[in-house]
Amino acid sequence: MLDFTSALYLGMRHASRSLGSWASLTTGRPAALQSPPGSREVARRLAALQGCEQALLAPSTLHLFWDLFGVLSGGKVAIYLDAGVYPIARWGAEATAARGVPVRKFPHHDAETLLKQLRRDAANGLRPLIVADGYCPGCGRSAPIDDYLECARARGGYLILDDTQALGILGQGPDGRAPYGRGGGGMLRWSDLSGPDILLISSLAKGFGSPLAVLSGSERMVRLFETRSETRVHTSPPSIAAISAAERALDLNIERGDEMRLQLAGLVSRFRRQIRKAGFAATGGLFPVQTLARVKGLDATTLHKRLLRAGVRTVLHQARNGEGARISFIITARHTPSEISRAVEALAGATRKIKRS
Repeated sequence: MLDFTSALYLGMRHASRSLGSWASLTTGRPAALQSPPGSREVARRLAALQGCEQALLAPSTLHLFWDLFGVLSGGKVAIYLDAGVYPIARWGAEATAARGVPVRKFPHHDAETLLKQLRRDAANGLRPLIVADGYCPGCGRSAPIDDYLECARARGGYLILDDTQALGILGQGPDGRAPYGRGGGGMLRWSDLSGPDILLISSLAKGFGSPLAVLSGSERMVRLFETRSETRVHTSPPSIAAISAAERALDLNIERGDEMRLQLAGLVSRFRRQIRKAGFAATGGLFPVQTLARVKGLDATTLHKRLLRAGVRTVLHQARNGEGARISFIITARHTPSEISRAVEALAGATRKIKRS
């Protein structure tokens, strides 16, 4: 079975034998009482990679979004959500809305409508917290973060980015020899942006293959979060195994991360060339999540089943724009050129069967 459902983009798997040993998976203490061994150093390395002053680890992005909005809502703020933001960020905002914090939504990547909302709300004196995904695999585009940041800065607010998709993939100075850029530091490195009014929340479970998350930003804001966080008091910290996997991922990223990213870019380019020849199109640009464009007369659910029977596992999901089911191929650096060709051949064959039936 050819599998195109894993989001381990760089192919980092971290087998137990590849990690250092540990005496226990957890200390049994909350992070507010004692940081797990290795967590401070991994956080420091992640902050440097992303171009931030400081960082802090957590078990998941849900822990971070849940707490961050609560920490920042101590003053007079309003949350402005890009409509395409990942559900985890939205859940955190909805929990904060229950405490009386205004939450607005604006159309996906529509900085002009955001600006109109901010101008309309100017009289209430609330500082904006503008929330978006740094990169959206659904539409295959990065957010207009320059425009979002300008909106936040002009009103003393913050730009909060979910950088999960970009971390480990996008980096500094993209060019023909490094289509994703270098280093894998994420959207701030890709966009050459920085500032104390930017906060990043990122999972390492995709690009770096470690099931934990990181909050990155200015030293002042990360320290504020650390002192006021409730989940650091009432939930378990990241496991020592996950921290060890993150440490190994950062080592691998230094040793051959750019090589992995170049290999991945070549595989994605190959997939896009071959599906074009087969009469298909996909959104996603050079990003490893490739979503097939709708083809008249082709039902995505039926096509998904046909591909499974042909030995190709893909992701069947509902499009965020409400256009019904779509199929995505997630390409990783562990795929081979022959596997890409076999998948495209299976896609063409499944399509012919559907059209004949």
